[in-house]
Amino acid sequence: MGEKSNSNGAAGQLSFKANERILCFHGPLLYEAKVVKAELWNGNEGEAGADPGPHYFVHYKGWKQTWDEWVDESRALKFNEENLAKQKALKQAALQASKKKTIIVAAKHSSASKTESESESSQQQISPSQQHQQQQQQLLQRSRKRGRDSIVEKTRDERDDASSGGGGGQRSPEIKLPIPNALKAQLVDDWERVTKDKLLVPLPRDPTVAQMLAQYQEHRRTIKDKDKRRSGKRDDDEVVDEIVDGLRIYFDKALGNILLYRFERYQYKQMREKYPDKQASEIYGPEHLLRLFVQLPNMVAHTSMDDDAVQLIKENMADILKYMHKASKSLFVDEYENASPAYVAIAKAT
Repeated sequence: MGEKSNSNGAAGQLSFKANERILCFHGPLLYEAKVVKAELWNGNEGEAGADPGPHYFVHYKGWKQTWDEWVDESRALKFNEENLAKQKALKQAALQASKKKTIIVAAKHSSASKTESESESSQQQISPSQQHQQQQQQLLQRSRKRGRDSIVEKTRDERDDASSGGGGGQRSPEIKLPIPNALKAQLVDDWERVTKDKLLVPLPRDPTVAQMLAQYQEHRRTIKDKDKRRSGKRDDDEVVDEIVDGLRIYFDKALGNILLYRFERYQYKQMREKYPDKQASEIYGPEHLLRLFVQLPNMVAHTSMDDDAVQLIKENMADILKYMHKASKSLFVDEYENASPAYVAIAKAT
């Protein structure tokens, strides 16, 4: 069987066979892999929208089987000296880019943003298995799951413990938000699509955060007779409106600082330039708002709110999450969009 060229092989011919050692693109880099299966697809197999032609189910050397995947022939190269040299050159280029990026990040960003950027930059300098272990750890830090089967809340507890151990100023009472399992899965899928698959949430979103919160307010007004959890001097609608408005303001302030993955930062810059008069909540959607709920407990803990105010926020945030869970099919986008090669190149350099 002939050498793999830079272009795709003929539609009716397989360039690689089962158990053959190859080099396979995963993101911008090449990794050693083994062909587990080799098949000719007619367009109906595999994932929706898969192109017809040769496809290979590959296992990356040193990676867990959970990373095994089907790839088309454009991602596969023969395991030979020429392509090994190409693998080395790509790795060296990534190392150089990561060094420049680290210097820029250290000068421009806060310690929180810097930690994320340096973590992702360092992934280019370690083995594939270590790289993906770090990606899983990053997911733990972002998601803050709790319990044996709850990544989000477990990490949230660890961060709360770490921050409370430092001493210093007063903290508000601890707040724990019950994130439904389906929304936890959405958070994990969101992380994988952006950081692993290098996909982007299509923007502007429909609905936007502002539109979704307005829908929630209308939803609350239609069922307020069923909500008897609180009593006070102010009308319940006024309380809900105030909290929802505060959440929207929190989102506008937090998005560019703590809610974006590194790969999304250039998209954020593009959106700010294209829509200079719009707030983030008028451009971004529920996918990014859900990330805020992971960060919210720690943010509230560093305010001077009293017990009653924290409890009020907790109840309303939990109710918004419940609404997002119930309306998830209409809120969250089904497919993220592919980034152009030009975008990927710029995102890597910034």
